[in-house]
Amino acid sequence: MNVSRLFYFLFQGNLVKRIAIGLVLGLLVALVNSTIGQMLGFELASGVGILGQIFVKALRAVAPILIFFLVMAALANKKVGSKNNMKEIIILYLLGTFLAALAAVIASMLFPSDVALSVKEDITSAPQSVSQVLLTLVLNVVDNPLNAIFKANFIGVLAWSIGLGLALRYASDETKQVVADFAEGISKIVHVIISFAPLGVFGLVAETLSDKGLGALRGYIHLLGVLIGVMLFTAFVLNPILVYWKIRRNPYPLVWTCVRESGVTAFFTRSSAANIPVNIALAKRLNLDEETYSVAIPLGANINMAGAAITITVLTLAAVYTLGMEVSFVSAVLLSVVAALCACGASGVAGGSLLLIPLACSLFGISDDVAAQMIGVGFVIGILQDSTETALNSSTDVLFTAAVCMEEERKNNI
Repeated sequence: MNVSRLFYFLFQGNLVKRIAIGLVLGLLVALVNSTIGQMLGFELASGVGILGQIFVKALRAVAPILIFFLVMAALANKKVGSKNNMKEIIILYLLGTFLAALAAVIASMLFPSDVALSVKEDITSAPQSVSQVLLTLVLNVVDNPLNAIFKANFIGVLAWSIGLGLALRYASDETKQVVADFAEGISKIVHVIISFAPLGVFGLVAETLSDKGLGALRGYIHLLGVLIGVMLFTAFVLNPILVYWKIRRNPYPLVWTCVRESGVTAFFTRSSAANIPVNIALAKRLNLDEETYSVAIPLGANINMAGAAITITVLTLAAVYTLGMEVSFVSAVLLSVVAALCACGASGVAGGSLLLIPLACSLFGISDDVAAQMIGVGFVIGILQDSTETALNSSTDVLFTAAVCMEEERKNNI
């Protein structure tokens, strides 16, 4: 009886509570890691860190094929002529990303950051122009569908799933049902993977904190404070305003639910792509329209990048202020637009936004060498910066999707 109750708690109990326990245990392992290592002769944190690696790898493995079948099934089974509210969701995505970048500009001007540019990083793979980013996006769209799934090219996966889904809208009911059954089967696999989230968080926290520690952030505490401060302002001020605009009632219960159940997991996985299954499961629990969320959430993981826009803006202006350059407000607003557009092309994996910093720095004539050093700064503070960025990005995907779905339900009840 006790064993069965323990098994239920570990794998079927309240997910948030289990993740919180995994977080605390991971922190304890990180704190005692050096002492235990000297006594036992091996790194305990590295050992349990394997659990986190397995969890993230499993999520990343299932995400591409989950998106492919869910989007295809949703579009294939969508009734011809039925109402589509994707336009409202995309508007929220883009507006939220731009406002986040604008907030980052204002915060950087109020609290200018001056950092020591001594870190070097190789950025040979960083895009050098907006045209290169756009070309990469186009090439990803026309990628081979199997290659897109194998390499987790989510833009390509989305393009093919949307195309096939639209084509299959006129297929027989039996064919549509087969596609829907595949989507349901993969969703069940995702449910099993998510049940292991507490173990994954336990491993991720233990390994990350024991390896880096908070001491590594000491020299960049001001820059980190500006970054996280703007992200929190976006999550708990800007986003609720946009949600209220849609649902016309207190937005904070919904905001908190999304942050707690989506943001916490994304904080530790540091991958918007890996958190897609978590968001889809949350959308299902919120009783949102499946035809909407099965398309909107994967799309949001690629274009809804408020956190990335904040990172690009703050680090670029930190380089500007460090070099003693004068920045007009108009130039800073232009940076907001560019950062928002660049963020839409950021990779949905850990550190994906950092490689776009040289593009934004080019607006102010900053050399690639200095931009490369700012990328290095980003990697130093990435322990908290990238985690918070991903938590904001991913939780906002399901938040804005839920807001539009609830607005539609409110209008239908009037």
